[in-house]
Amino acid sequence: MRMQRFLVRLSLLLIGLAALTGFGARADDGLPIAIRLVLERPLDGSMAPLVLADSRGLFNAEGVTVATTSAKGPADAIARVASGEADLALADINELVRFHGEPGKPAVKAVFVLFNSAPYAIVARRSRDIHTLADLDGKTVGVAEGDLSIRLWPAVARHNAIKTAELKFAKVGAAVREPILSAGQVDAVTGFSYLSAVNLRDRGVPASDLAVLNFSDYGCEAYGLAVIASPAFAAAHPEALRGFVRALIGGLHRSISDPAAAAAAVVSRMDDGSPELELERLKTVLANNILTPEVRRNGIGGIDPLRMERAIDQIGEDQKFHRRPAAADIFDDSFLPPVDGRLIN
Repeated sequence: MRMQRFLVRLSLLLIGLAALTGFGARADDGLPIAIRLVLERPLDGSMAPLVLADSRGLFNAEGVTVATTSAKGPADAIARVASGEADLALADINELVRFHGEPGKPAVKAVFVLFNSAPYAIVARRSRDIHTLADLDGKTVGVAEGDLSIRLWPAVARHNAIKTAELKFAKVGAAVREPILSAGQVDAVTGFSYLSAVNLRDRGVPASDLAVLNFSDYGCEAYGLAVIASPAFAAAHPEALRGFVRALIGGLHRSISDPAAAAAAVVSRMDDGSPELELERLKTVLANNILTPEVRRNGIGGIDPLRMERAIDQIGEDQKFHRRPAAADIFDDSFLPPVDGRLIN
């Protein structure tokens, strides 16, 4: 009887360990499930949660391995997931809305939102008398090809009754966007707050001379970077996808608790990264885009469906939808942990 009780307890212990270590997500042959992840842009400090989930063994503990590649922007990343070339993408969820606004698209959905607030912004020089959006009247704003911020500008301008008749937009190359603002050739640029603003400070522009006009402060409802899943992968490996999400949340907790170590881990995987610059980038995105009041109330990863509907309407002010997608077409919450597993202290 003692031996029988011992075997029962051992069996229960092994079941518990399997659940904790993610063995339930493994393939039939017992090997970890391989995930092909594509990033919308090259690695930077904002992606520290992903790097730490990998380098600290959190993916392995969930029974998955993750191979990462970079795409030529969010549209390319989403297209790779839709075609089956990649299993998951870390890409702008608003580009997914545009994807579903076109006819005949597969049912690709986001399953986790990392950036609760999109980083869209206009970064301006205070020395050019720009302190708020209303001060842009008569100014010149540099816009790089493929910039996503400018696509939400019509909704932001309308919401804030901005007079756009005298506002000049100048097309610039992405590589020279910050240099020409630094040199004073334009008054402001559109971009991501954690990219353009941090890059400008790195170029020697004093923070006191920068006005970072975050669209989220002016009525923009958009979410930002999200995990987007292939329907085939989600159907075939639901536990692996849930494990990936749990590991990413674990990486986020570690990034919050020690940003310097997180930035250093990212830089170790970059060809020519600066620990100071990527730490500043990570701190900016944590403060402005990830740890929002909504996240502190409701936890990381999910959406407010009503807010998403409003964001879709705002996106529609720039793009004519073949069929307006609904929030349910964009996001699937069935792969999220319970709320108590998503709360951020």
